[in-house]
Amino acid sequence: MFLKTFAMHSPEEIKKLVGTYAAQFVQQDTVIGLGTGSTVYWLLQELGNRVKQGLRFTAVPTSSQTLTIGTELGICFTELNEVDELSLTIDGADEADAQLQLIKGGGGALLQEKMVAAATKQLIIIADHTKVVGQLGKFPLPVEVIPFGWKHVQKHIAKLECNKIELRIRNNETFITDNHNYILDCYFNKIENAALLNAALHNIPGVVETGLFINMASSVIAGYPDGKIVTITA
Repeated sequence: MFLKTFAMHSPEEIKKLVGTYAAQFVQQDTVIGLGTGSTVYWLLQELGNRVKQGLRFTAVPTSSQTLTIGTELGICFTELNEVDELSLTIDGADEADAQLQLIKGGGGALLQEKMVAAATKQLIIIADHTKVVGQLGKFPLPVEVIPFGWKHVQKHIAKLECNKIELRIRNNETFITDNHNYILDCYFNKIENAALLNAALHNIPGVVETGLFINMASSVIAGYPDGKIVTITA
């Protein structure tokens, strides 16, 4: 008797599967938002292929990274100020719970990602299965702050029972967002009430935006090592 074995997909292959799958939701002659990150990278690649095959759409990018990659692939972009509403936005996430509350900002584009998400009718999140969690908080929460007095902002955040706060560093230098701000990565471990924490953070002078996306996602499309793709709705 022989048992049939199935090859399991690597993390990068899962991202490619999900990103490619999500491209089907982009319809002809629509205006959409395109997120940022390693899974969205594969979405952009597939959309570039479809553009070559005749798909026409216009996108608002959530970062300079997405703009650069997408432009090279032939995707047509515009600015958020130039559109009234987006029919769809597809983006990634660092964590998503069963209620579709999110932590985003691992890539550093959380402010523009949230502004684009707020302007869209439907926000689809694409991710591998490890991003789907029972409770938010294991991934450090990004909080974008203005550089002026950021250490004082850090002290105020620490009072919200945050275990550790780190100024984000990349390549031995302070990470600067597209909007010329800093990011504090806040280790809460468990976030019991995401909406309450989001409001408390916004009450701190100097906080520009948080990586908590509350009641914004329409669905989460998650990929698994066996190649299965599952859509989660609230």
